[in-house]
Amino acid sequence: MLAAFATTILFSISAISGRRTATLLGGTEANFWRLCFATLLLAIYAHTFGSGLKGVALGVFVISGCIGFGIGDMALFQALPRIGSRLSVMLVLCLSAPIAAGIEWFWLGTPLTTKEIACASLILAGVVVALSPGRGLHLTARMFAAGVSFGTIAAICQALGAVLSRKAFAMAQAAGQNIDGISAAYQRILGGVVLTGIFVLLIQWRESGSRDPVERRAQWRKAWPLVLLNGLSGPALGVSCYQWALKTTGTGIVLPVVALTPIVIIPFSRFIEGERPTKRSLFGGAVAVCGAILLAIASR
Repeated sequence: MLAAFATTILFSISAISGRRTATLLGGTEANFWRLCFATLLLAIYAHTFGSGLKGVALGVFVISGCIGFGIGDMALFQALPRIGSRLSVMLVLCLSAPIAAGIEWFWLGTPLTTKEIACASLILAGVVVALSPGRGLHLTARMFAAGVSFGTIAAICQALGAVLSRKAFAMAQAAGQNIDGISAAYQRILGGVVLTGIFVLLIQWRESGSRDPVERRAQWRKAWPLVLLNGLSGPALGVSCYQWALKTTGTGIVLPVVALTPIVIIPFSRFIEGERPTKRSLFGGAVAVCGAILLAIASR
């Protein structure tokens, strides 16, 4: 549970910085460079202190990364500039929790107790109340539909990636191997960075000659600190804590706690983006936090 709560803080920082880098560089390219930076950090640890590329579950971790880091994060970075960090993260995390729990229940045979289902539902209900779009959301119908579509794709990919991680940890345990969370995050991110890199090359090939080099340099001067912050807080430290949580706890418990991320985003949005939380946001946040505390008690 501690790892899951740490993940919420790190993912909140990642979401705010990710929205700004996606606006400056474009979603796919912003996602690729933050993955490259995170891969470097994770590789240093994994090959020095961790498992590196060893283990029977390497292939499953890589496939999980292709789905989660690759397709899922590319979709998320397309949703961020369209519907904002709070609504994007709410959509992804709230949808991925029940999807992942259902997949794991039927595939891996990890059922939830009635109390755990009730607490998880309370968390998700609180997040929806806090972050459901209100009158202050100034979006066109086309932009909103595109953002929701990309967010839904990201949610499905995150859910499937999380369950595959659980399967990979089970395979490693059955083989008598102990894969730590950071090494698992490193093995996963390799699949994501390769897949995302292919898409970046395709985009650059399609747009070759149409970009203003002076404007691009100006964008990068603003973006590179955010890229580093996003890579550190998201795919490096955030996903390492996420894998640590999935190693010991089912997705039906981990993902609802991680769904608190958009609640934690509220103060960041207030000071960085100037977005004032409404009374509904504060009430929904209180409900979600109470659900997380009850879930921690019920899961013992």
